[in-house]
Amino acid sequence: MLSLTLTAELEGVTALRPTDTEENPYYFTFKVQCTSCRETHPNWVSFNRFEQHEIPGSRGEANFVWKCKLCTKTHSASITTGPNAYEQQEKKTAQKIIDLDCRGLEFTEFKPDGEWEATGVESSTKFEGIELSEGEWYDYDEKAGEEVSIKELKWSVGRA
Repeated sequence: MLSLTLTAELEGVTALRPTDTEENPYYFTFKVQCTSCRETHPNWVSFNRFEQHEIPGSRGEANFVWKCKLCTKTHSASITTGPNAYEQQEKKTAQKIIDLDCRGLEFTEFKPDGEWEATGVESSTKFEGIELSEGEWYDYDEKAGEEVSIKELKWSVGRA
């Protein structure tokens, strides 16, 4: 089991999470590595938690199915829990966003493509369409009368 975790500094906002509905799914984007031959795929791969793909030679299904070009083995991964919201806190600590059940592959890096959302701490203002690909985000909370921000993002993929 692998987990994608986030450590970030949230100012004035909390409950940071990917915008992820069946109508508008969030595509998680990773670098993938084969655990058999240790080959890392040169391109980023993306998948969402709503799509299911058949695993060749098996009766199972997974969110992501990948055949390593080097050793030709087929591997799969599925999102088992999440996405969870990242809550504002005094001390920055890593919080789990999703858990992944990986078979024969590992995700080595995460890229926060797509839209995220958060909620104003004081005002409950909904912030949508947040882009985190630049590594930081700034806005103004009209109801609270203060600047809000998300910065110092650190993504990590590791054993749960």
